[in-house]
Amino acid sequence: MARELEYPSATDETLVRLAQRGDMSAFEELIARHRDKVYSRAFSMMRNEEDALDLSQEAWVKAWQRLIQFQGDSSFTTWITRIVINLCLDAMRRQKRLHAESIDQMAEDGGGVERHLPTVQVDVLEGLDRAELRVRIDEGMRQLSDAHRTVLILHEFEGLEYKECAKRMGCSIGTIMSRLFYARRRLASLLAGMKEERKP
Repeated sequence: MARELEYPSATDETLVRLAQRGDMSAFEELIARHRDKVYSRAFSMMRNEEDALDLSQEAWVKAWQRLIQFQGDSSFTTWITRIVINLCLDAMRRQKRLHAESIDQMAEDGGGVERHLPTVQVDVLEGLDRAELRVRIDEGMRQLSDAHRTVLILHEFEGLEYKECAKRMGCSIGTIMSRLFYARRRLASLLAGMKEERKP
């Protein structure tokens, strides 16, 4: 019982080592610490509460099954987040939601997507507090396509390089760059539109 009381104050690294030896209580502490982040990442990709819940739960099952493979090269948070991202990508492919976007074809046919899109030169985040900023970004992300939202999450939020994004999304690096360029411009445009709409 005394050891159980130590779990909340233990580091992730300590809990992982215990869990790798079969200590389920240590693993349950890891779940308690990180389940909100894992669910949030699943929801940000799937935009559906039920899917996000199912996939985040599946991520924890896979994490338990694969925990012995975790070597500590990255943090436990990064590792479990990447598991749920991969599950979401697989689910999106199964649902045939991750399809080639017309913007990709535009980039290939037109010699670069840049020439087709207007430059957005507006400080869309000026004067916002953190809570309002999060709300607006979430609203903007919701209006992006699955492919464009996913590439933003992988590259901007998870810090993956183009090559890794391309591998995970099953497309070329050029396609990733086109989608990322479009997604950034589209999100900026959406945020600018929200700012104009909310002016008194």
